[in-house]
Amino acid sequence: MINAEGISKTFEEFTALDDVTCNINDGCIYGMVGSNGAGKSTFLRVLSGIYKADKGYAFIDGLNVYENPKAKQKIVFVADELFFLPGATMNKMAKLYSTVYERFDWKRFNELTKVFGLNPTKAIANFSKGMKRQASIILALSSRTKYMFFDETFDGLDPVMRNLVKKLICNDVAEMNSTVIVTSHSLRELEDICDHLALLHKGGMVLDSDVLELKTTQFKVQVAFRDEFDRNKFENFKITRYRQEGSVANMIINGDREETVAEFKKMNPLVLDVLPLTLEEVFTYEMEALGYEFESALEVEKHE
Repeated sequence: MINAEGISKTFEEFTALDDVTCNINDGCIYGMVGSNGAGKSTFLRVLSGIYKADKGYAFIDGLNVYENPKAKQKIVFVADELFFLPGATMNKMAKLYSTVYERFDWKRFNELTKVFGLNPTKAIANFSKGMKRQASIILALSSRTKYMFFDETFDGLDPVMRNLVKKLICNDVAEMNSTVIVTSHSLRELEDICDHLALLHKGGMVLDSDVLELKTTQFKVQVAFRDEFDRNKFENFKITRYRQEGSVANMIINGDREETVAEFKKMNPLVLDVLPLTLEEVFTYEMEALGYEFESALEVEKHE
């Protein structure tokens, strides 16, 4: 289990992390989203023991990570900025990893190089950006660690490779009860793979929630009545957003969906539509409730 308590980290006059606290259970795919500079990379570097927190602590299975080889043996970290030894091939990097990680799996390494179509005897310096990212992922997955941290994992990967990497990560979680942290500036990149999602903004964690709970406890309702009405008609519902145009009201409700629908039906509406929220909508409303602007905290993809 990962325990991060009150982690703060400052570089000169820039605060990268400000009192970040979270607990991540075993067998979880934990997504961290946030715009560039939100603190995602710094958080992973503190968890990996690369940085020492100015305040707070990071424990892996009860072990303080910083300057602790026993704790680091449990962790593999694929950074956003990749590093390979000068002139190294994948085989050379695999030999290095095998000296660091006791459980390094050569059979899996060879299988994955074939699956990804990479030549393990070719100099990595001659690989494309996407191929270098694939090489780092192969090395990480072959290390067979309990904890795997991926920073901007899907950057530079085409859609086919993204889906392959997601499948491999999910398989490791299912087979070995691994714990994975994945960061991204795109919420859509993570919503189909993560069990848990956190949103970082300006070094602080502003949201931290189970994905299923996020998706099932809030929903959109569109309702219309023959007679005149206003918001007071729905005072028994937990409404987080309300808009009315004439005889039609649109609202976001927090609560049990079946119970809510049953209560609305008792009111004999002319129209009643209940729709699920996208994860992006959920985050938007949660951020607004906390007084933040969602677009400023996350890069939202725009579609024509």
